[in-house]
Amino acid sequence: MSKLFSPKLLSLATLALSLSPSFISYADTRFSAKVADENNQPIAGVDVSINGQKVRSNQRGEFTLNLPEQNYYQVTLSKGDYYQRVHTFSYKELKNLNTKAPFQLIEKKSGRVMFAFGGDVMMGRRYYKPYFDDPVLIKPDSILPDSKALVEHVKPYMALADIAAVNLETQLAADEPTQRLQKSVTFYSAPETVTALQWAGIDYVTLGNNHTFDYMDEGLTSTLNALNEAKLPYSGAGYNEAEALTPYNMTVNNQPLALLGYVGWHGGKKPTQTADAHQGGAAFGNMENIKQSVSDAKQQGNLPIVQYHGGLEYVKEPTGVTEQRLKSAVDNGAALVVAHHPHVTQGIELYSGNLIAYSMGNFIFDQNFSATQHSYILYVWLDNGEFSRAELVPIYVKDYKPTPAMDDERNRALTRIATLSAKRNTHIANHHGHGVISASNTAKQKTNKNAEENTERNTAQAYRLDVSKMTTLPIPYKAWSEHIQKIELPNADLPNNDLQYRLGSNLVNGSDFEQFTWFNAPERNFKLPKQWQLVADGYQSKQAMQLTVDKNSTSIFGMKHFRRVYAADNPMTMTVQAKTDKPVKVNVYWQGRKSGQKLLDAYAESPKHFIQSFELTPSNDWQALEVGFDSPRIRYRSYRVLVEFENMKNSGANVLLDNFALVEWHTAFQQNVKPFTLDEDGQMADYIGVNKTASKAITIRSH
Repeated sequence: MSKLFSPKLLSLATLALSLSPSFISYADTRFSAKVADENNQPIAGVDVSINGQKVRSNQRGEFTLNLPEQNYYQVTLSKGDYYQRVHTFSYKELKNLNTKAPFQLIEKKSGRVMFAFGGDVMMGRRYYKPYFDDPVLIKPDSILPDSKALVEHVKPYMALADIAAVNLETQLAADEPTQRLQKSVTFYSAPETVTALQWAGIDYVTLGNNHTFDYMDEGLTSTLNALNEAKLPYSGAGYNEAEALTPYNMTVNNQPLALLGYVGWHGGKKPTQTADAHQGGAAFGNMENIKQSVSDAKQQGNLPIVQYHGGLEYVKEPTGVTEQRLKSAVDNGAALVVAHHPHVTQGIELYSGNLIAYSMGNFIFDQNFSATQHSYILYVWLDNGEFSRAELVPIYVKDYKPTPAMDDERNRALTRIATLSAKRNTHIANHHGHGVISASNTAKQKTNKNAEENTERNTAQAYRLDVSKMTTLPIPYKAWSEHIQKIELPNADLPNNDLQYRLGSNLVNGSDFEQFTWFNAPERNFKLPKQWQLVADGYQSKQAMQLTVDKNSTSIFGMKHFRRVYAADNPMTMTVQAKTDKPVKVNVYWQGRKSGQKLLDAYAESPKHFIQSFELTPSNDWQALEVGFDSPRIRYRSYRVLVEFENMKNSGANVLLDNFALVEWHTAFQQNVKPFTLDEDGQMADYIGVNKTASKAITIRSH
């Protein structure tokens, strides 16, 4: 390697360490915090565990631990008469935590039931046969341990609830059944899936979805046999319509519950995916069936808990049909309604005092485009059947595994849900990185009654951004609950007074490479050449990506997967920080998948559309590469951006990359001190762009 710069390579030993909470210990952090109950009264004797270190809270509810610097910290708080609490923070988040506000423990009491919901679950398809050269996550000779490995990082969160539930969107079979519905996508997963889910704390699954009858009676029989043998409760499917519409009844903390599941449509071909008098399948969730079965359960003295699978995929809002059916379920007695199918999250609404979650998104799923990677675990507490509180734990589905979302991924996950929920007059407060909805949190008042829950800093923050060398910059939020209040441009001191800004969001997850290998789940979002490694020399961070480009050759880096959810005919900017020890030419392209085109055909055959070239010169300093272009207007289902590094010299070049982003702009250039909003569409403004470089910084004020 050239002596021009010599970043510290992350050895195999260091990488192995980075797969666990420990990394490289630099200095202890003295972490002091408090524990209180729902009324903010301190709780003594709470057992606190942080990455294996333990302490107990004193009479004032306080505790202190000296923690070595690590990648992330899992904080567990336990006391017998309270529900256990788990939070996971990055080092940066822990350092910025507002420890004046206590961690709240929710008391266990008679008539109170705590639910935990996850979204769509399957363990088939790409878990066994991944695309490209990605690692196989479930191997034929280690199905059960591999399946458990998929859920190990959410086990602490799911196991603490009275009842934890997911949507099992797959049939269960040791081998692919011979019968098959006429449809483009069918799923089956090994029966060991059930054991892994139970090990993770799952107490019930709904089968009311569009993949419950993929392999017809043969698959349905093997699925129900596997669930019955494992004694994992289910509902939402059966060998006929009456069975499918029958709830699973159980009593928890003296509360009789009726768990119901439905799918929202029949399917386009015969036989359908829904059960009728003559065939098995999923419970059809039309208005009549929902009203009747919910009302029947209520009349029998049970609390109906409804899960519904319907609507349209990859959209921000429920369809009108979905919304009406879910609200009708509440009108007819449902105490709680949870929905799924879009594979992305939608908002939450307190409707008539009852919670409706319109889409949970993915939980354990193998979809390979980044729009589907953010979801959440939903906690709901019902007190004698009445809504009391909900809590949202943000999840990042990384390497097809659900992991606790942190930093940018936490911000993106919770910003989307919070903004979409606010449109429905349901406001989400911040409790140490989790979202909280209380029974009184339907008025637009983020302090006062809910001040105890808004635990992150509620004071104004000011960020000064240097725009002297680049025109596209990330906004350094500390918490997802921050909102831009003002943007101050130094126009008065600039010639022509014409500096403008615009706001946008990054469409690439994991783009700073800091969490690349965390949770034993390497990022699958990036197309990498054969010669790459992580190095401890990041741009304003610890870690960067190094590519080695051999002499007289090229290397391709960029988005591995096509971005399926995007704004068509929209201004975009690709930006990346780079430096090199040899001169290289940088060529930027976009590549699209046309409507109707097979995915693998698109990877192999779609033309690469040239955008712009750069000459990257040797330097110890990071250089910003920025290129603007317009997203495809029509005929394209998805697209990606690729960056080619071309080395025409006689020796190899080492190129370092960091903060690779594809920014989708949501506002035009403007000079407004108070910016135009993003229309509450769930997109976080995490990037700002200016129309030219300027010698003086711009200031972003948030609250």
